[in-house]
Amino acid sequence: MPNQDPATLTADDLPALLENDIAVKVAGLDVDGMLRGKLMAKKKFLSIAKEGFGFCSVIFGWDMHDQLYFKELSISNKSNGYRDLIAVPDLTSFRRIPWENNVPFFLVSFFDPDSEKSLSACPRSILKRTTDKLAEKGFGAMAGAEYEFFQFRAPNAEPGPERNSSSTAAFLKSNPVDALPSLTEGMFGYSITRPVHNQDYYYGIFDACSAFNCGIEGWHTESGPGVFEAALEFGEITQMADKASLFKLVVKSIGSKFGITPCFMAKPREGLPGNSGHMHVSLVDAKTKENLFFRKDEDKDAPYSDLRWLSDLGRHFLAGLVEGLPDIMPLLAPNVNSYKRLVENFWAPVTVSWGLEHRAASIRLISPPTASGKATRFEVRVPGADTNAHFVLAAILAIGWRGVEKKLEISVPPLGKGADTGGTEDKGERLAKSLKEATERFMRKESIAREVFGDEFVDHFGGTRLHEIRLWDEAVTDWEVKRYIETV
Repeated sequence: MPNQDPATLTADDLPALLENDIAVKVAGLDVDGMLRGKLMAKKKFLSIAKEGFGFCSVIFGWDMHDQLYFKELSISNKSNGYRDLIAVPDLTSFRRIPWENNVPFFLVSFFDPDSEKSLSACPRSILKRTTDKLAEKGFGAMAGAEYEFFQFRAPNAEPGPERNSSSTAAFLKSNPVDALPSLTEGMFGYSITRPVHNQDYYYGIFDACSAFNCGIEGWHTESGPGVFEAALEFGEITQMADKASLFKLVVKSIGSKFGITPCFMAKPREGLPGNSGHMHVSLVDAKTKENLFFRKDEDKDAPYSDLRWLSDLGRHFLAGLVEGLPDIMPLLAPNVNSYKRLVENFWAPVTVSWGLEHRAASIRLISPPTASGKATRFEVRVPGADTNAHFVLAAILAIGWRGVEKKLEISVPPLGKGADTGGTEDKGERLAKSLKEATERFMRKESIAREVFGDEFVDHFGGTRLHEIRLWDEAVTDWEVKRYIETV
């Protein structure tokens, strides 16, 4: 039983599976992609494993710092008493947390207690609803994720000796951000020697990810002080989203043990590249798992040479991405800081653009001749590491599938080799330059986001972004004080 495949687990298997355990940890995702959960006694968990348990809805009524939204939203508010939602454990998500004495762990999904339907804003549910649409037509989806993140040495807490993300937060209350020391200094991407400087930490993350079923495929330093990048193992898209979310949990947990604070915000340092969260997506036959983006016979008459090995279905999917990208930007760039990353000259896209093996474009087509046919896919390069992986993958899949259903044609030519995104040769539409601009487009009546996700989700998530925008609008920054304190 201890080695049973989680995909086959039932509630009846749990007593034997958890025979030697006294507690179980459960967690679900809020709209910011943060895991919210608790430790519960094994007896309690066994009693709720089938039907679920009450979980306070306030996690959908407050922001990432537990501040209630300025304008209360429909899921959780004063009028409904911040009532409980129903949280149902997903038994297929079972794993053990190796850095917490192998305590059993399950992800949960959230349901409305009245309708008993999946919650409109539940990240895991919105992705599942999207994949279910494809499954009805005989399609599946595969995905991969890449995350870059800065790392800082946590200062000592006052008055205690702790050095972790909590002590970092305390330090920043009275010290400038620039006073935080980076894990390593300078620019040294793909270094073989730099990881040895923090060898136990470096291998600790890799090993913990493997044990926690969110394995890393590639793991290296990236260009920037204290920056690492992880490419997670490619897999089925809903499982990939779970693993991407859990990867951040691993990194932050292991970091705490070494006095290191990992940082997944999109742009931690001015004048340096930001933290990307690129996503790779392909469609497959649900039964055979055959890659459906690959064209078996080269199309020498393709409208663009970049498309020679991309199937008709893949072309329609690409057209859907091109048309829908501007309308889903808050899902790919959800924070005020996200748009500091999406600027020219820092390896980040700023327009709706695509191209074969083009790392400056917002959509990079990967196909023969540089990749094998079975590896044909799209890398969407707009998202940063600050995103909710479930929302990102649901958005990519939804607008791409819309292109397939409507048989859309690609509306812009590929970005030429050597051409920069946003340059004179780039014919694509400029993406939003701010969260405010992106949210206004996301929430407008004719938004493609409303078409693919429905009003209930768009109104809720859009409302959370309006809250974030107001916080920023009312903030007085160090830059403002330094600039104006004496001169005006």
